[in-house]
Amino acid sequence: MAYDTDNVFAKILRGEIPSAKVYEDDFALAFNDIGAARPVHVLVIPKGAYETQSDFIANGSDAEVLGFWRAVSVAADLAGVTDGGYRLIVNTGEDGGQEVPHFHVHILGGGPVGRMVS
Repeated sequence: MAYDTDNVFAKILRGEIPSAKVYEDDFALAFNDIGAARPVHVLVIPKGAYETQSDFIANGSDAEVLGFWRAVSVAADLAGVTDGGYRLIVNTGEDGGQEVPHFHVHILGGGPVGRMVS
């Protein structure tokens, strides 16, 4: 499947849609989710055209992968959730609940995020 260059995150990366930026570097952009599920809900997206986590790991360079995960950590710190704790969520594919076909990580925090439900 070809990467959809018209997905909302691709448009945010190109500056066509505004975002409330938390952090940005050469590898990633972190911004507040407009449909926040917790008091702190930050999305972190790589700057490359990767659909899923598996795609990112298989096709991203070592520098991109390392830089991205460092950006996730920096964004959590800047969002103020490092001391109290937070949850990282990656939804992958249809069965995993992925809604935007661009790999992204959710940082949830700012209070108890609740138990994982089976």
